[in-house]
Amino acid sequence: MPMSNETENKKPKVLIPEVKLQARVSELAQELNQDYRGREVTAVCTLKGSFVFFADLIRQLEFPMTCEFLGVSSYGNKMVSSGEVKITLDIHEPLENRHVILFEDIVDTGLTLSYIMNSLRARKPASLKSCSLLLKPECLKTEIDIDYLGFKIGKEFVVGYGIDYAGKLRGLPYIGYIEHGH
Repeated sequence: MPMSNETENKKPKVLIPEVKLQARVSELAQELNQDYRGREVTAVCTLKGSFVFFADLIRQLEFPMTCEFLGVSSYGNKMVSSGEVKITLDIHEPLENRHVILFEDIVDTGLTLSYIMNSLRARKPASLKSCSLLLKPECLKTEIDIDYLGFKIGKEFVVGYGIDYAGKLRGLPYIGYIEHGH
Protein backbone atom coordinates (compact mmCIF):
# COMPACT_ATOMS: atom_id res chain seq x y z
CA MET A 1 0.00 0.00 0.00
CA PRO A 2 1.76 3.20 -1.10
CA MET A 3 1.81 6.11 1.28
CA SER A 4 -0.96 8.58 0.53
CA ASN A 5 -0.07 12.25 0.12
CA GLU A 6 -2.09 12.93 3.28
CA THR A 7 0.02 10.47 5.31
CA GLU A 8 3.24 11.66 3.69
CA ASN A 9 2.61 15.33 4.45
CA LYS A 10 1.41 14.76 8.00
CA LYS A 11 4.24 14.80 10.52
CA PRO A 12 4.23 11.60 12.63
CA LYS A 13 3.44 12.04 16.32
CA VAL A 14 6.37 11.61 18.70
CA LEU A 15 6.45 8.28 20.54
CA ILE A 16 10.08 8.36 21.76
CA PRO A 17 11.77 11.78 21.67
CA GLU A 18 15.33 12.18 20.38
CA VAL A 19 16.81 12.91 23.83
CA LYS A 20 15.32 9.72 25.29
CA LEU A 21 16.57 7.70 22.28
CA GLN A 22 20.12 8.99 22.63
CA ALA A 23 20.16 8.35 26.39
CA ARG A 24 19.04 4.73 25.92
CA VAL A 25 21.54 4.14 23.09
CA SER A 26 24.32 5.31 25.46
CA GLU A 27 23.05 2.95 28.17
CA LEU A 28 23.05 0.03 25.70
CA ALA A 29 26.61 0.93 24.65
CA GLN A 30 27.71 0.87 28.31
CA GLU A 31 26.14 -2.58 28.79
CA LEU A 32 27.85 -3.90 25.66
CA ASN A 33 31.19 -2.36 26.65
CA GLN A 34 30.99 -4.09 30.02
CA ASP A 35 29.96 -7.47 28.54
CA TYR A 36 32.43 -7.51 25.64
CA ARG A 37 35.49 -5.85 27.20
CA GLY A 38 38.62 -7.61 25.91
CA ARG A 39 36.84 -9.46 23.09
CA GLU A 40 36.74 -8.78 19.37
CA VAL A 41 33.24 -8.66 17.95
CA THR A 42 31.55 -8.90 14.58
CA ALA A 43 28.70 -6.38 14.69
CA VAL A 44 25.94 -7.22 12.19
CA CYS A 45 23.51 -4.47 11.18
CA THR A 46 20.20 -5.47 9.60
CA LEU A 47 19.39 -3.14 6.74
CA LYS A 48 17.82 -0.86 6.15
CA GLY A 49 15.95 0.11 9.31
CA SER A 50 18.78 -0.38 11.81
CA PHE A 51 21.47 1.75 10.21
CA VAL A 52 20.94 4.94 12.27
CA PHE A 53 20.67 3.04 15.57
CA PHE A 54 23.71 0.94 14.60
CA ALA A 55 25.83 3.96 13.64
CA ASP A 56 24.99 5.86 16.83
CA LEU A 57 25.65 2.83 19.03
CA ILE A 58 28.89 1.51 17.52
CA ARG A 59 30.54 4.93 17.82
CA GLN A 60 30.27 4.46 21.59
CA LEU A 61 31.70 0.94 21.71
CA GLU A 62 35.20 0.54 23.13
CA PHE A 63 36.13 -2.97 21.99
CA PRO A 64 37.61 -4.03 18.65
CA MET A 65 35.01 -4.89 16.04
CA THR A 66 34.31 -5.49 12.41
CA CYS A 67 31.00 -4.44 10.89
CA GLU A 68 28.85 -6.51 8.59
CA PHE A 69 25.53 -5.72 6.95
CA LEU A 70 22.59 -8.03 6.36
CA GLY A 71 19.78 -6.89 4.08
CA VAL A 72 16.41 -8.23 5.23
CA SER A 73 12.85 -7.46 4.20
CA SER A 74 9.57 -8.64 5.70
CA TYR A 75 7.35 -5.56 5.36
CA GLY A 76 7.62 -4.43 1.74
CA ASN A 77 5.35 -1.37 1.50
CA LYS A 78 2.86 -2.63 4.07
CA MET A 79 2.28 -1.59 7.67
CA VAL A 80 2.45 -5.17 9.00
CA SER A 81 5.12 -7.81 8.62
CA SER A 82 4.33 -10.42 5.98
CA GLY A 83 6.10 -13.07 8.07
CA GLU A 84 8.06 -13.98 4.95
CA VAL A 85 11.72 -13.08 5.31
CA LYS A 86 13.73 -12.11 2.25
CA ILE A 87 17.52 -11.81 2.48
CA THR A 88 18.45 -8.98 0.13
CA LEU A 89 22.15 -8.75 1.12
CA ASP A 90 24.19 -11.40 2.91
CA ILE A 91 27.23 -10.82 5.14
CA HIS A 92 30.60 -11.46 3.52
CA GLU A 93 32.90 -12.55 6.34
CA PRO A 94 32.85 -15.97 8.01
CA LEU A 95 31.39 -15.96 11.54
CA GLU A 96 32.84 -19.22 12.78
CA ASN A 97 34.40 -18.84 16.25
CA ARG A 98 33.58 -15.10 16.29
CA HIS A 99 31.59 -13.19 18.92
CA VAL A 100 28.62 -11.86 16.97
CA ILE A 101 26.05 -9.22 17.94
CA LEU A 102 23.06 -8.73 15.64
CA PHE A 103 21.58 -5.22 15.67
CA GLU A 104 17.90 -4.93 14.78
CA ASP A 105 15.63 -1.89 14.59
CA ILE A 106 12.35 -3.46 15.66
CA VAL A 107 11.05 -6.87 16.67
CA ASP A 108 7.39 -7.13 15.75
CA THR A 109 6.22 -10.75 15.24
CA GLY A 110 9.66 -12.11 16.16
CA LEU A 111 9.66 -14.27 13.03
CA THR A 112 12.33 -12.25 11.22
CA LEU A 113 14.68 -12.15 14.21
CA SER A 114 14.16 -15.86 14.85
CA TYR A 115 14.95 -16.65 11.21
CA ILE A 116 18.09 -14.47 11.20
CA MET A 117 19.38 -15.82 14.53
CA ASN A 118 18.94 -19.43 13.35
CA SER A 119 20.72 -18.58 10.09
CA LEU A 120 23.64 -16.95 11.96
CA ARG A 121 23.78 -19.77 14.54
CA ALA A 122 24.31 -22.23 11.66
CA ARG A 123 27.54 -20.36 10.85
CA LYS A 124 28.98 -21.55 14.21
CA PRO A 125 29.89 -18.29 15.98
CA ALA A 126 31.64 -18.49 19.38
CA SER A 127 28.70 -16.49 20.76
CA LEU A 128 25.63 -14.83 19.29
CA LYS A 129 23.58 -12.08 20.94
CA SER A 130 20.83 -9.75 19.71
CA CYS A 131 20.33 -6.05 20.31
CA SER A 132 17.07 -4.42 19.23
CA LEU A 133 16.03 -0.82 19.57
CA LEU A 134 12.32 -1.65 19.77
CA LEU A 135 10.08 -4.59 20.71
CA LYS A 136 6.32 -4.94 20.27
CA PRO A 137 5.55 -7.65 22.87
CA GLU A 138 1.83 -7.72 22.00
CA CYS A 139 2.61 -8.64 18.38
CA LEU A 140 4.97 -11.58 19.00
CA LYS A 141 4.08 -14.79 17.18
CA THR A 142 7.10 -16.75 18.38
CA GLU A 143 9.09 -16.86 21.59
CA ILE A 144 12.21 -14.77 21.18
CA ASP A 145 14.94 -13.63 23.55
CA ILE A 146 16.46 -10.21 22.98
CA ASP A 147 19.71 -9.82 24.88
CA TYR A 148 19.89 -6.01 24.73
CA LEU A 149 16.68 -4.03 24.31
CA GLY A 150 16.07 -0.32 23.93
CA PHE A 151 12.30 0.08 24.39
CA LYS A 152 9.10 -1.94 24.56
CA ILE A 153 6.30 -0.27 22.62
CA GLY A 154 2.66 -0.98 21.80
CA LYS A 155 1.18 -1.89 18.42
CA GLU A 156 1.82 1.54 16.86
CA PHE A 157 3.25 1.63 13.34
CA VAL A 158 6.52 3.49 13.96
CA VAL A 159 8.84 5.49 11.74
CA GLY A 160 11.94 7.62 12.12
CA TYR A 161 15.47 7.07 13.38
CA GLY A 162 16.13 4.88 10.34
CA ILE A 163 12.77 3.11 10.32
CA ASP A 164 10.66 3.82 7.25
CA TYR A 165 7.23 3.49 5.76
CA ALA A 166 7.43 2.68 2.04
CA GLY A 167 10.97 4.11 1.95
CA LYS A 168 10.06 7.43 3.58
CA LEU A 169 10.42 9.10 7.02
CA ARG A 170 13.75 7.40 7.94
CA GLY A 171 15.40 10.77 8.62
CA LEU A 172 13.29 11.79 11.60
CA PRO A 173 15.50 12.20 14.70
CA TYR A 174 12.83 10.61 16.92
CA ILE A 175 10.60 7.53 16.86
CA GLY A 176 7.20 8.65 15.65
CA TYR A 177 4.03 6.81 14.84
CA ILE A 178 1.52 6.99 12.05
CA GLU A 179 -2.15 6.79 12.80
CA HIS A 180 -3.93 4.85 10.09
CA GLY A 181 -7.69 4.92 10.05
CA HIS A 182 -8.28 4.42 13.79
